This record gives sequence, C-alpha cells and structure tokens, in this order.
Amino acid sequence: MTLHKGASARPGHPVNPFYGEADPIGGMDETPPRHTLPDGPLAPHTAYQYVHDELMLDGNARLNLATFVTTWMEPQATALMTECRDKNMIDKDEYPRTAELERRCVAMLADLWHAPDPAAAVGCSTTGSSEACMLAGMAFKRRWSLAKDRAGARPNLVMGTNVQVCWEKFCTFWEVEARQVPMEGDRFHLDPRAAADLCDENTIGVVAVLGSTFDGSYEPVAEVCAALDALQERTGLDIPVHVDGASGGMVAPFLDPDLTWDFRLPRVSSINTSGHKYGLVYPGVGWALWRDAAMLPEELVFRVNYLGGDLPTFALNFSRPGAQVVAQYYTFLRLGREGYRAVQQATRDVATSLASRIAALGDFTLLTHGDELPVFAFTTAPGTTAFDVFDVSRRLKERGWLVPAYTFPANREDLSVLRVVCRNGFSHDLSDLFLGDLSQLLPELRAQPCPLQRPVRKATAFHH
Repeated sequence: MTLHKGASARPGHPVNPFYGEADPIGGMDETPPRHTLPDGPLAPHTAYQYVHDELMLDGNARLNLATFVTTWMEPQATALMTECRDKNMIDKDEYPRTAELERRCVAMLADLWHAPDPAAAVGCSTTGSSEACMLAGMAFKRRWSLAKDRAGARPNLVMGTNVQVCWEKFCTFWEVEARQVPMEGDRFHLDPRAAADLCDENTIGVVAVLGSTFDGSYEPVAEVCAALDALQERTGLDIPVHVDGASGGMVAPFLDPDLTWDFRLPRVSSINTSGHKYGLVYPGVGWALWRDAAMLPEELVFRVNYLGGDLPTFALNFSRPGAQVVAQYYTFLRLGREGYRAVQQATRDVATSLASRIAALGDFTLLTHGDELPVFAFTTAPGTTAFDVFDVSRRLKERGWLVPAYTFPANREDLSVLRVVCRNGFSHDLSDLFLGDLSQLLPELRAQPCPLQRPVRKATAFHH
C-alpha cells in the first residue's frame, strides 16, 4: 500500500496513489467527518469532489418516470438562472425588473386561463403548487369566516381522496375538516354529485384537480361547478371552487382548448399551477391566481418596509430565489402559445404511444392512456400470479428507471398500480429504451413462483 506523505494508514481505507497523491495539498487521503463540521477548511476542488462523488449514486433525473418535475431546460435558461442565483425574489425594491417579470407572468396566466378581466386578476409566484394550494385554502377559510359569525363552527373542505397530500396538510395545519369523496369502482377521482352532497354552510370550498397525481386523469371541473350551481338553487349555499391545476393548468390550455375548466366558469375563484412541472421550469416555482381582488381578502396580504419601499407579500415563505421566476418568463417568451402546444403535444404523443405498446405486451391492463395529462397508470393483467407491480418497479430500478408502484386510496385500496410520467425531454427514443428494458425483464418476472412478499402498502419511488 502506498501512503500519502504524512498520512496514517487506516484499516479498510487504503489510499489510491493517483486519486489521493495527485493533489498534495488538500488531497483526498482523509475522509472528512460526515456528521460534524470538520476542524478546518478543505480546498474547494477537494470539497467539490467529495460531494460530486457521493451524488453519483443518485438516480438519473432524466430516467425518473415518477416525478412530474422538469428535468431538462435549454442552456440559455440555465445561464439566466445562474445570473439570477443571488437575487432574493422577495426584495422587489432592490430587484424591480425581476418583480416586473413576476407581474408579467401572472398577467400571462390570467389571460391564458380566461380571467374575465385579466388586468383585475391577482396572483403571485410561490415555491411550488403545495404553497400555492395552501394560499388558496387560506383565502377560502378567511372569506368563509368573514361572511358571517362563525363562532364555534368548524370549517370543512370538500375534495376527492385522490388529491395531492398538500391538501391534507392544509386541513391539518389550519384546522379544517377534510371531507373526501372516496373512489368507487372505475371512478378514480371526484364525483360531482357526491361532492355537492358533502357541502353545508361551513364548507369553505371544493377542490377539483385538473390532472390527478394517481392516474393523470382530469376531474370534471365544469360538472362539479354545475352540481354546486344546483345546490345553490336548492339551498342558497354559494360554494366556491379552487382548481388544482398543478399539472393540467399548463397542458389543457394548449391541447384541450375546448375543455371548460378555468375562470370561464364563474364558480372558479382561484387556480394554481406548478411552473416547475408542465410549465417547463426547473424546480421550484408555482403560481396562484384569483379571479379578482375580492377573492383574496386584503387582511391576508402583509406589508413591510424594512427592505426599502412598501412591500406587499402573501406567501408562506419570505426569502426565496428569483431565478425560477426569471426562467418561467424566459420559457413563456421563448415558446409562446404555439411552442407550448408543440412541446405538450409531443409529450402526450410519447405517453399515448408508450401506453398502447405496454398494453400490447399482454401482461398489463391500462387504467389511463396518457391522453389527458401525458401520464398513465397500469396494473398487472387479470390472472397474473407470478409477479406484481412492486416486483416490476424493483426490477426496472436495476436498469436505472424509477417507476413508482403504489396502492390507490379508499375505497380502492385493493388496486396497486405503476405510473409513468412523460415530460419534456422524455423522447420517443427514450421510451423505446424503456419498453425494451421492460420487455427483457418480463420473462424473468413470469418465471417467478409468486410475487415477492413486499408489503403491498409500501410505495416505491412515489413522488407527488
């Protein structure tokens, strides 16, 4: 064993003479502590190499078919984000042009989502859809409490069991009763009549999801609004709707322009989307918009002056980077309506093609086909006893593909599925490689005596 000059031999930690000795100052012959601060500094290139080497064990983001989050952007967008990495989005007095780009993005979304008067719509950027949903829920609750004396009453929020976990967090954090419509049979999202039946005078709102996390399907927003219109005619209850368009809010306007789900429906008071999903921006940026100022109680907006100037803010976070907002504006400017339509159509084409080819293998049954969100869910075909979806997920991970396997919520906890999320950058070529790997694994899976005894309730690589 060759030792670095001055280094001590440690059992089980031989020193590579090239990797260690090539850098006589600040070399890599000693492993720094992992859970305490080191006694002294390391050379920057050495610290970089330690971190870089450990991160090599992460999965390849481009092969992650679990996440909805953008994993590819143009180099020009990356350059802009680098130029803005030190700008604090909250400091609008110091960075007025970044603030202006945020305002323009809100105006563009208001126009895209058919706000009656886009100039009157109000909105803000967030760290993602989870924060945006929290803000929308807070506005719901405050408007409910201001409507009349609510002393002793407990507010409730109506939604399907398929909502993203942020809505359950909201209800827990803000002490709101979550009234959830369960799945039934082949209905995997909100039923309009059932949602209306759960509403009462303490219902602060109904959440409709445009693009379910579980299977990629759109919820029938217009039908939900119609059921609530009928409820108002019968009872006088005027229940607002929030559309969680985390994914579909940046797909439907371009691929399904005739679908009525947005501010064209008078009952829709607010909408959110994730800029870092099908908005095509690296994480993390989201957007929350309200139909007009009346939908967002003024008392929820705080004003501070200690950054210079009068700063109105409505957010759960304070300091956050401005780079993602700049990247969102770049992407809006770069693609325009036709560019977004082309990108999203290409992604949907990949999803529908891959879904149909997986179905043709004969081992799986499709729940959805990728023709709404470019996302589809599938399970093992009836009569399959040699393997289950968890076996498939585990074996695909050996090839580098991250495909989530998970069970559905009440009342379909008996159903376990795999889900594939197609994003910009997941090309037909990559889908061919994925299908090839899946096809090669099937003979081994079919030869198993039975599914491995993995707990059916334990999801694998599931990312909301």
